[in-house]
Amino acid sequence: MPTDSAAAPSGGYLRVFRVREFRPVFAAHLLSVLGIVVAEISLTVLVFRTTGSPLLSALAFALGFLPYALGGTLLAPLADRYPARRVLVACDLLCAGCAAAMVVPGTPVAGLLALRTAMAFVAPLFQGTRNASLADLLGSGDVFVLGRSLLRIVAQSAQLAGFGLGGLLLTAVAPRAAIALTAAGFLCSALLLRFGTRARPARAAAVRTSPLAGFRAVLGERRLRALTLLFWLPPVFAIAPEALLAPYADGIGAGTAALGLMMCAMPVGAVAGELWAGSALGPAARSRLVVPLAAAGLLPLLVYAFRPGVAVVAAALLAAGLAHAHTLGLDQWWVDAVPEELRGRAMTLLGTGLMALQGTGMALAGLAAEFLPVHQVVAGSGLLGTGVVLLLLAEVRASGAVRGPAAAEGDVRPRSETGPAAK
Repeated sequence: MPTDSAAAPSGGYLRVFRVREFRPVFAAHLLSVLGIVVAEISLTVLVFRTTGSPLLSALAFALGFLPYALGGTLLAPLADRYPARRVLVACDLLCAGCAAAMVVPGTPVAGLLALRTAMAFVAPLFQGTRNASLADLLGSGDVFVLGRSLLRIVAQSAQLAGFGLGGLLLTAVAPRAAIALTAAGFLCSALLLRFGTRARPARAAAVRTSPLAGFRAVLGERRLRALTLLFWLPPVFAIAPEALLAPYADGIGAGTAALGLMMCAMPVGAVAGELWAGSALGPAARSRLVVPLAAAGLLPLLVYAFRPGVAVVAAALLAAGLAHAHTLGLDQWWVDAVPEELRGRAMTLLGTGLMALQGTGMALAGLAAEFLPVHQVVAGSGLLGTGVVLLLLAEVRASGAVRGPAAAEGDVRPRSETGPAAK
């Protein structure tokens, strides 16, 4: 009896590593993420030891996020205008040069901060170009979705482990020596991408558009706009418990060990959820899970209304993280909706908006906690965020849902005029 290949996992993540070009891309991504994490903690320590200023030390860390929105907005058109490999290698070499300049003894604090700003400025262009080029390596189907998922899992895991490893590293070497390892990591990433992947032409070399035109192109189409907002807006609310964990832990009398446990719960859940969805489920099952998991993803935050203890909070955050498994299905809907010639800038703007709105969510949660109890702010974020998600899911359905038997089962995937269902 024939089986539905779309419903079976058929190898899961192993299928991605069978693609020869993906292996150097994966290794380069791992080196880059670990390098950035080590650079962040090392630069923060270096600036504090140099100046004794907590403000400047915090600024050194914040500069990894502040220029992200500006860089992603201004540089997004370059992701499609130039060949992907050239853009990726140039970004890696720029970051390697910036990190190497930080290592030079006597570099003033202002210079260190400017170099960190430059690295953060090109980060969204690198990430958007890399994500778009995955479709060139893996196609735009299920293997692409699994490849994107793997890179997210590596980023989450590297951040969880990287700060601990960075702290241990700084017990053995000076901060500048640790930053030198970051420079070496970026250089190795550039070499892997240059010699491990094929040269491909630019997707839209003849097109010259302004950053604003790029925004209009990505957000001007109803279905793509709805799907993009479904990526962007839920994290505005989901970030509230992480942003307010320290004051919440203090309010319930939890120690630093309990705080660390709670801080790890949501990222661990997100990694576990993606691994499960990617390895155990096929494309059709992942697509069917988008609506229920997205709709329920923020509901665990409602337990904060009862001001629970550490165990309940950790379980709620773990459950919220597990719901992140819906991202794999959402990824496929989104890439199906993006025209190929816009893929680079669309990926860049997607990551830029996600980072910028997470920062906005942190700030709004902190502002609300100045006037309301922390547990009420987090519970309110869960309630309000759930309402926003339900509205976005309704807009996704209205903007191009599958009709027929699939729709009856709750599948709101956008129609593909080239997919099997359209033939």
